[in-house]
Amino acid sequence: MKKNMLKTLSPMLNLPTPASISFMWNFGSLLMICLINQILTGLFLAFHYKTDINLAFQSIINMNRNINFGWLIRSFHANGASMFFIMIYIHISRGIYMNSFNFKMTWIIGVMLLLLTMMTAFVGYVLPWGQMSFWGATVITNLLSAIPYLGNSIVIWIWGGFSINNATLTRFFSIHFILPFIIIMFTFIHLFFLHLTGSNNPLGINSNFDKITFSPYFLIKDLIGLIMFMWMFLILTLIFPYLLNDHNNFIMANPMITPNHIQPEWYFLFSYSILRAIPNKLGGVIALMLSILILLILPMLNNKKFLSNKFYPMNKIMFWTFIMTFFMLTWIGMQPVEYPFISTSQIFTMIYFSYFFINFYLMKMWDNLLI
Repeated sequence: MKKNMLKTLSPMLNLPTPASISFMWNFGSLLMICLINQILTGLFLAFHYKTDINLAFQSIINMNRNINFGWLIRSFHANGASMFFIMIYIHISRGIYMNSFNFKMTWIIGVMLLLLTMMTAFVGYVLPWGQMSFWGATVITNLLSAIPYLGNSIVIWIWGGFSINNATLTRFFSIHFILPFIIIMFTFIHLFFLHLTGSNNPLGINSNFDKITFSPYFLIKDLIGLIMFMWMFLILTLIFPYLLNDHNNFIMANPMITPNHIQPEWYFLFSYSILRAIPNKLGGVIALMLSILILLILPMLNNKKFLSNKFYPMNKIMFWTFIMTFFMLTWIGMQPVEYPFISTSQIFTMIYFSYFFINFYLMKMWDNLLI
């Protein structure tokens, strides 16, 4: 049996891997750990969850207080979502910096995975049926009404009525349960295309002449990354379990009382800031979608002499400007819609979108200087 197991794992253990890849390549495997954690903890939470607007909030309290280790499973699931998005954003940032979008199909499937994960997280945020869950769902689903002609009909169809009700909660729970399995399918497709081309490397050069086996070298590297990840994850879940939660979500949803400041979870705040920066409703919805979909144009703007940012000093500065813009948009999303946050979000929205085009022209200029 041991021999059969080793034979099965042998293609993975003996996988030729570029010798130069750094710890920044750990985040793909950590994302798989996060996905497994979310599916397992979500399954146990689903055993005790009630898809009824009168019972959903109480069922969460029941899990925390009366179910054996229910508080721990819920903390792992809620904070696991935050860790999932931290890993995703670092993984994508590394892909942008190291130009991993050279592998077009792998990159396109990755962007689709990001969209599916964001959709799963959004419908999952509604399920606890707290104040912010309810009003966040109301605001975000209402954005679809901006679609010409069909908008209002789509919103009513999603709600299953003329307001968010039992039908909406049941639909969101069903979607939240099924999407992770679709994410698993896309993850395998993502890995399939990655293994067709092989991994990228920090220098962005052809590494066929400098490869080593995945085991034991990268297995140990990934294990060190996993230990550091688990250390951070356990500190968050066991010592600061409510650090990233909104205090309004400890109050049961009440359609008659609107919170002073409605905001989504922290990992959507950069997109939410972009949405608020556009005064037109339809324009805001388009900008919201483009904040993610614009990643798809990176492979099309990739006509340069070197395959890594390491050889483009100006583009390095642009990249870190882009990262700081992301953090600023996230912070602005937490603030009320008033001066100076409206005008500031508009400035940072322009910087966010312009990065993708300025980056391309800076590369072309640098290439021309080297000729």
